[in-house]
Amino acid sequence: MERKLAGKVAVVAGASRGAGRGIALALGDAGATVYIAARTTRGGSTPPDGAPGTIQDTADEVTARGGKGIAVRTNCTDEKDVASLFDCIQHEHGRVDVLASSIFDGIGFMRGWGKPFWEQPITDWREGITGAHAIYLSAHHAAKMMVSRRSGLVVGVTDMIMGDGPRGYAGHLMMDLGHECIDRLLFDISHELKKHKVSVITLMPGFMRTERVMMHMTSDKVKKQFGFDRSESPEYLGRAVAALAADPKYALSETGKILFVADIAKRYGLTDVDGKYIPRFAAHAS
Repeated sequence: MERKLAGKVAVVAGASRGAGRGIALALGDAGATVYIAARTTRGGSTPPDGAPGTIQDTADEVTARGGKGIAVRTNCTDEKDVASLFDCIQHEHGRVDVLASSIFDGIGFMRGWGKPFWEQPITDWREGITGAHAIYLSAHHAAKMMVSRRSGLVVGVTDMIMGDGPRGYAGHLMMDLGHECIDRLLFDISHELKKHKVSVITLMPGFMRTERVMMHMTSDKVKKQFGFDRSESPEYLGRAVAALAADPKYALSETGKILFVADIAKRYGLTDVDGKYIPRFAAHAS
C-alpha cells in the first residue's frame, strides 16, 4: 500500500480494539506514526466483559504494517491523562496531523435495551456522554497544535444514522443522545476550526465486526437477525479515515458533515479487507 501518510502524526483514542483499532491499523498501512491511546494494557486489568485487545497489541501491528505504533496508556476522559499525552506528542514531534476518536461507553445500555429511561440506572447519563467528553478533551489539545500549522483532520465516529434524514429513535434514550452529542460537538468544532484550515468530519460506518460484536455472533440465527452477512471490518472505516487524511482539500470541503464510510469508499475506490466494496448498511435489508 502506498505510504501517503509517511511523516504524519496521528492520535487514535480508543484504539485497543474495535473501530479505533481499525483506524489505527489503516493509518499504519499508510505509513503514519500513530499514538495508540486507551486504557487496556498487557498485564493490566481487562474490560468487564472480557473483550480482547490492548494498546500494545495495536501498536505492534501498526509498526508491522509499515507505520510506527506508539502505545500510551490514557484514560481519554481524564483531563490530566489527555494533557500528558499531548505534552508527550508536542515534545517528541511538535505536531498532530490526525485526531480520531471512537470512544463510546455503551456496554451497559444493551442490558436494558427497550426500557424507558426512568427504569434505567442513573449512570446511563455519565456513560452516554463519555464519547463526547473524550472528543472534547482530545480536540482541545490537538486543535492548538493544528491551528498553529493551519492543517489537520479531526474525526469522530457516530452511530444510529440509517439514511440522510434526521436520526430516529433507536430504542435507548442515552444511546441516541450520546451520539447526538458527538455529532453536534463535532459540527460546532468544525465551525471554529474551518478558518484555520483544519477539517472536522463525523463518520457513520456500517455494521462492524468488532471484537465485541463477534463475542455475540454465536449462532446463524443471531447472525441472520443482525444482518451479519452485510457487515464490514473496522479497517473499512480506517481506510476511509486514511483517505480523508491524504486528501486535505476534499476533507476541508466536507468539514462539519456526517459522511457515510461507504460513500467515502466509493469515492476513493476503497475495499474492505476481503477486497469487497461494502455499501451503506440497511438494517432491514433482505
